[in-house]
Amino acid sequence: MEELQCCCQKKKQRSEGEAKGLINRLSRIEGQVRGIRRMVEEQAYCTDILVQVSAINAALNAFNRELLAEHIRTCVAEGLRDGNEDVVEELVQTLPKLMK
Repeated sequence: MEELQCCCQKKKQRSEGEAKGLINRLSRIEGQVRGIRRMVEEQAYCTDILVQVSAINAALNAFNRELLAEHIRTCVAEGLRDGNEDVVEELVQTLPKLMK
């Protein structure tokens, strides 16, 4: 079995509530993606599928907003308190990737 590689070496300790909320959102999104697959398999009409894809995009955007807000409140704020201004540059580099 192939071992999964992490895209980065940094880790973040999340509260149980934060992790549960994010995982719940992702589980709903997974269900929506499976639903679209079923629609394609069942020859659903194109616009019906497109509307569902749009809903997934909105759900992913909401996930990103929640995760970004928590990142700023915790990782960025803590980095600044510790005198690590690199966290600001990291955030500045991340934002354009989120705005595609």
